[in-house]
Amino acid sequence: MFPELNSILNSTPDSLKSSDFILVSDRQADASFLIHHYLSFYLRAGCKVCFLGLVQSFSHYSAVGQRLGVSLTQAREKGQLVFLEGLKDSIGALLQEESSQGTQPLSYLRSPAAGLKGLFRFVESSVRQNGGRDDGESWGPPVLLIDDLSVLLSLGVTVGAILDFTLYCQATVCSELQGNMVILVRCEEEDADDDEEGSNLLQRGLVHQCNLALHVEGLPTGYCRDIHGQMEVWWRQSGETMYNQRKIFHFKVYDKGASFFARGTSSAVL
Repeated sequence: MFPELNSILNSTPDSLKSSDFILVSDRQADASFLIHHYLSFYLRAGCKVCFLGLVQSFSHYSAVGQRLGVSLTQAREKGQLVFLEGLKDSIGALLQEESSQGTQPLSYLRSPAAGLKGLFRFVESSVRQNGGRDDGESWGPPVLLIDDLSVLLSLGVTVGAILDFTLYCQATVCSELQGNMVILVRCEEEDADDDEEGSNLLQRGLVHQCNLALHVEGLPTGYCRDIHGQMEVWWRQSGETMYNQRKIFHFKVYDKGASFFARGTSSAVL
């Protein structure tokens, strides 16, 4: 968990916001550190977390979590964390008998006609099974984390099907259960064909669904030893009036944390 980022976003585990859809995206940079931040953030807040890890193993997230001061193994054993390991479960989906495909979260891999219904059923059942803690209290509001959603495009899922999936998840997690969602999408190069069914189109569609967007990019000036990139923060709130605010921060990621600077305040980048 990164205290400086919490200060920028005006959020702490003790003053948890609800019904937030946070979109994390990157281009020519790696925004994975934000996924690790939110995972440790919501576990510390006592939330029930459903984590779709589609690109890394559980041991990878667990090792990073240890450096950030949280134990994913203990959280999973206590029932606070439900983790879908996409790399491992995809093999099971491909080898599963045809008759039981409907019960597989990644049934799309073997039966494309099934769409992402199996994955949504997994999310829905995970966030609704709140369970209880050792002290007899229930876990906090449910949280859905996905790393990274754009990998579904490489499996042949259309942008439209993915956006439908996120809308169903948002209706269940954010609207009905008053929980939160954090989704990572990796964008293509800026000169990629915008008419194709690519991650840029997916990212633009998700921007219209979310109310907070964090976009990480490399520095326009190129490599810098002291600054690893820049993060654009876009607050989008809808209600009686539409509220939009954008700010750009430079950042540097460390082994156990990250530092953020308002653009123009760091002497490392002119």
